[in-house]
This record gives sequence, structure tokens and C-alpha cells, in this order.
Amino acid sequence: MREHDVWAADGTRLRGWCTESDGPVVLLCPGLGTIPEAWPALVLPSSGVRVVSWYHRGTMGSERPVDATRITLDDHVADAVAVLDAAGVRRCVVMGWSVGVMVATEVARRYPERVSGLLLAAGVPGDPFGGVLGVLGIPAAVRRPLAIGAAMAVRAAGPLVDAVVHRVPVNRVTAALVQHSGFMLPGADPADVARAVRRFLGHDWRWYVTLALALADVPPQDLVGITCPVTVLLARYDLIADPKLAAKSVARLPQARVRVVPTSHFLPLEAPEVIAEELQLLVDRVTVVERARR
Repeated sequence: MREHDVWAADGTRLRGWCTESDGPVVLLCPGLGTIPEAWPALVLPSSGVRVVSWYHRGTMGSERPVDATRITLDDHVADAVAVLDAAGVRRCVVMGWSVGVMVATEVARRYPERVSGLLLAAGVPGDPFGGVLGVLGIPAAVRRPLAIGAAMAVRAAGPLVDAVVHRVPVNRVTAALVQHSGFMLPGADPADVARAVRRFLGHDWRWYVTLALALADVPPQDLVGITCPVTVLLARYDLIADPKLAAKSVARLPQARVRVVPTSHFLPLEAPEVIAEELQLLVDRVTVVERARR
């Protein structure tokens, strides 16, 4: 894997990354503030695809925009297109995880000529706070304001949060504790979890939550009209993105393949073999459809 600079439409310098495997190109719209190591199935040379992606504005080496308000869905969609353009890719499969699902589906809605297929994992296309804690049966009227209120509290206490979490030792023991917390489940390689958690905890938490809250008012998206092959992976025990809402968003797409996986929100870490299998199936479907289009 290598990293490189990508210049966004508004002049912000993004830190992009790509794998160096052979195979068709896949654009990955990442979960907020996540890293390549969160996708162990994709960063291996044997993955069968070449992944291009980036780090969100103000995280992991990407610059914050000069205009601090340029962190909306429109900006993330523009960044995704900039990554494709920098890689010289006109059309490819697009993947999304968590918040990345919202970005991936919006790219497909606005630029259908750039997207040959969609793989959506553990995320909802709009209203990201509306799906929090849905699997616990908490009413929607309660969970959205509860989630937004908690995020605003973390933002207000940002320096204190940084002072604490930046000092948390991260190792296999820490990883095991996280994997048995309910927020994440056992199944992932503890070494992969430790790497992902170590870098994740290093965020500027005031800025991280600001990024999340900037997307709070994005309404649920109607995906009717998306005509490319779609695969949706739902995490059965997802505390972040209610799998029922995710399923509902694609219910009217006749070409969508839906699979429920017994994982937490961290499906790419806990079920990398499912990611690899479903991505290959999607690539095969796309190949057939693209031949027919030509």
C-alpha cells in the first residue's frame, strides 16, 4: 500500500492511499476516520482488486479545509470524485462502510456514469444518527437526539477526551477487551484490531465529532433510480447503523443482493472473508453487465 496527495476541488490537500494489487479498481469510501488496516481482506496482494481511497478532511494527514464549513456530504462526494480523477479511473465499483455508505450512494446518484457497481457495508444512506442503537429497540424519536446530544458533549469536552484516550495503551489485551465490549464482537484478528484502534484513538476528537455532526441533517436517501448492481451487507448486531433501516433503503432496488452477517458495526474487521467473497461476486456481476452495456 502507498499513500499520496490528492487535491480536492476546493484546494484542500487530501491524503489518498491505494493498494498495489492487480485486478479491477475499486473506490473505497471509508468509515469516518478509519484506516486501510480496517479492511484486512483488501490490503493483501491476493485481494484480486486494486483499492483507491482517502482519509477524511483533517484526519490521518489530510488537511482541514481553509473554510471549516467545507465538510458536508457535498464535499465528501467531491473528494471521492477527486480520488477517482487522480487515479485516472473513469468508471469502477464503489464500496462504502458506515458513513462511507452515504458517500458511495450519493456518488452513484450524482455520477452514475462513474459507478459500475455498489457494495454497501454496515451503513445507511442518510440520517446517520437515526440508526444509532436501533438494534436495541430504542424508539427513533429518542435515539436520534440522544446520539446527537452525546456527540455534542464529546465535542465540548474535546481536549479532555484527547488527554485521556491518547494515553490509553493499545495492545492485544486492549483489543480483546474492545472485542468483548458489545460495541465490537469477537472474530477479528486481535492484531488487526489493535492496529486499527491505536490509530483511531489518535484523532483530534473535537474535530472528529465536528465531522460527524456536519452530516447529522442529511435526510434518508431514496435510492430508486440506481441501476448498477448493488450488494448490501447488514451487520446483525450493529449499534451504529440499524440494519433494518439499511435494508429498507434498498428494498425497492430489484437488482440488490442483501446479506445479513452476524457481526457488529465493524464488519470489515470481523468478517473479512465475507467482504472478499461478496466483492468478487459483485465484480463478476458487474463484468457481465458492462459487457451487455457495450
